Amino acid sequence: MFLENTVNQKEQFGWIEVICGSMFSGKTEELIRRLKRAQFARQRVEIFTPSVDVRYGENMVTSHDRNVIRSTSVPAAANIPILADNCDVVGIDEAQFFDDEIVKVCNDLANRGVRVIVAGLDMDFKGNPFGPMPALMATAEYVTKVHAVCTRTGNLAHYSYRKSKSEALVLLGENMEYEPLSRAAFYKAMKEEKQQPPLNEKEKLTSSKAENDTNNNE
Repeated sequence: MFLENTVNQKEQFGWIEVICGSMFSGKTEELIRRLKRAQFARQRVEIFTPSVDVRYGENMVTSHDRNVIRSTSVPAAANIPILADNCDVVGIDEAQFFDDEIVKVCNDLANRGVRVIVAGLDMDFKGNPFGPMPALMATAEYVTKVHAVCTRTGNLAHYSYRKSKSEALVLLGENMEYEPLSRAAFYKAMKEEKQQPPLNEKEKLTSSKAENDTNNNE
């Protein structure tokens, strides 16, 4: 359970909160909720997203439920401290897409007295720890893991299963490309994938074209 910290004026240090989980688990929704509470309290808030993620536009953080808050798109984590000057609260969405510098950036901001709220996928489509998220979770004061509902079993889901055949680590998408699965459903789906015959050259070209068309339409 997450309990919001209180500000001690005598101790000029902030803290880091990490919100993690699978796709469709409500990570961004929870990030926006916390940031809007801070804005309502008239705290100085800035929100950052990686420029690689342009699914909902470059200057908005948008949840799957279309809850929206203004944000700044940046190409690298090193840009954040410059733009976050004089902030009380810094929000960072889709942190898994940032470089490893994001860990130092978040810790430096917290040491300056900033409350840092980070949201991101903790695992990639293969079920492996994703990018800088493990290090962020290890150094954070608070970690909240949220869950989706498995589309196949109805149980809690914490895996993001990719339905397409792409092996690219970063493949932006929504429910057409991904579905949340429980451990049992994910294990079964991965096992079935391994038993499928490899694609022939014609199927590979068709699959690649379909993925490119999808990405161009996002």
